[in-house]
Amino acid sequence: MAGKHILSLDIPQSSNCEILPIVDTSDYNEDLGVDCPELLITSPGYNSPRLIKTTVVKDSDGNWETFGRLNLTACSLGLQTTSCSSSRAAIKDGIYIIKYSVSPNDKILVEYNHLRVTEILTTYYKKLCELDVKPCQPSSEFQQVMAEMKYIRTLIDAAVAKVEYCQSPNEGLELYNFAKAKLKKITCDVCC
Repeated sequence: MAGKHILSLDIPQSSNCEILPIVDTSDYNEDLGVDCPELLITSPGYNSPRLIKTTVVKDSDGNWETFGRLNLTACSLGLQTTSCSSSRAAIKDGIYIIKYSVSPNDKILVEYNHLRVTEILTTYYKKLCELDVKPCQPSSEFQQVMAEMKYIRTLIDAAVAKVEYCQSPNEGLELYNFAKAKLKKITCDVCC
């Protein structure tokens, strides 16, 4: 169907526990207006979404510009309500439901289930640092630990896939929690 906006968002995984990045990758039709952009985000454990203010404006050539990149904080998501000007709280892992629309908002919209895995990946990378991986022939015990780490990373990736691509959020959370429990059991007392 010609002559419509094609809305699209990219929600990259971030290594910063205090930021939830969202990038507008929409293709706005230059011949149509862009009114009432709404970005609604429902955080894990919440039943109602938070409206995030966005604007879409025309550039000097008369083309619609995307809202660009937003780096949302716990304050902008309504997860932190005090000391917003002096500190930032971490944004927890979990499923974020992200909806973006323009007028007419009930007809021109996209919706994403995003599994945030920043916290678990940070823990995963810290475990790798603690394991002190070296270029050597590893002991069999160390090989087992590394095989377990590889399996945990696959579980994390599978959790994201279940939530974001397979539309199976419960299965994704189950995989996430299983990976988190396995990661907690990894001990760093073995050597290469």
